[in-house]
Amino acid sequence: MPKSRIRKKADFTPPPSSKQATNIKLSSHSWVAPVMLALFLIGLAWIVIFYVTDGRLPVQSLGNWNIVVGFGFIAGGFAVSTQWK
Repeated sequence: MPKSRIRKKADFTPPPSSKQATNIKLSSHSWVAPVMLALFLIGLAWIVIFYVTDGRLPVQSLGNWNIVVGFGFIAGGFAVSTQWK
């Protein structure tokens, strides 16, 4: 039986590109990191103070809604973190 012929394909060479690589400037605003960390810490402190003081602080009239306020600060920190590059 005759052997089949093996076709050798030419190696792929990409076409020359006329586009130059552009540098992307990834810099965030200087306020993003401090505000993000501050919101995280305020939210954490709010919740910890609420539990340590048995609900008397930070705002006694809010009752258990103090937890929602603390998590609101933390959620705000996550929202600000989307601006960080």
